[in-house]
Amino acid sequence: MDCNLSVDQQLLAESVRDFLVDTHGPEMLRKLDAGDARDPAIWDGLVGMGLTGLLVPEEQGGLGMGLVEAAAIARECGRICLAEPLVDTAFVAVPWLAAKGETDELARIAAGERRVSLPHSINPWVADGDGEALESVDPLRRLVTAPADATDDPLLLDLAALMSAAQMIGLAEAMLDQATEYAKVRRQFGQPIGGFQAVKHQLADCAVAIEFAMPVVWRAAEALHNRRASASVHVSHAKLAATDAAIATAETAIQVHGAMGYTYEVDLHFWMKRVWALSGAWGDRAFHYRRIEDAVVGGTLPIGPEHSFA
Repeated sequence: MDCNLSVDQQLLAESVRDFLVDTHGPEMLRKLDAGDARDPAIWDGLVGMGLTGLLVPEEQGGLGMGLVEAAAIARECGRICLAEPLVDTAFVAVPWLAAKGETDELARIAAGERRVSLPHSINPWVADGDGEALESVDPLRRLVTAPADATDDPLLLDLAALMSAAQMIGLAEAMLDQATEYAKVRRQFGQPIGGFQAVKHQLADCAVAIEFAMPVVWRAAEALHNRRASASVHVSHAKLAATDAAIATAETAIQVHGAMGYTYEVDLHFWMKRVWALSGAWGDRAFHYRRIEDAVVGGTLPIGPEHSFA
């Protein structure tokens, strides 16, 4: 299968990117960090673009699109380090509620009147929910304690893990861009550090890791959208690939920036902290490796060419 975005999907993602770049740059991140991490005008803009209703059926006021389109936009949310809980509400809660037949709230979600973050037993927290506040490594995430009766539904887990992976692709791309631009202007021994082979190779390795992880995420989105039997394995593969690419890029970007990479004065830290937060959310590495191992070695999923290319 073709694990690339279609032209229409690319155009949709680019239009969202253009909007977010104009409204949610580093200056806005610092403003949000200094305040309460939320700005109603940003949410209103997301609603105005129809993003809160992206996956809501048309008869309930939404756009009726699919998980591949949602993953493409989640990538853009990661690229800009979006603070608002758009992904949790519109790309995770909406398809889960729709799949469970709980459609009463969908019209309100599409209209931007309702924000929903669903608790799951694998996470001891809920983003932007009601409850006892928790501290996060990411200052732009507002976490509260998850209720004791949180669901253990694997579909919710898969949706959230998929969208976390898509965001980490965007986060990695943004950090790579920042490191590359810095390497062009930071000079040592009379030339930009980007001219040194060691730096070029590190950045190239990150670019390759991101490029390899991206189609894995689109494949997982397609499989989950169509409820394929292999969907959970593809989601775990996507979470691992995106996490590895994002962590490696964060480490490289810090090294390229030198000692400054760790400081608050460098914008990079917002993206780094979001990667750290998402890498452990919705299943850590051990959890997703175990799911893949159970499928490939344990035999829970039929493998072989007759299944892969059916």
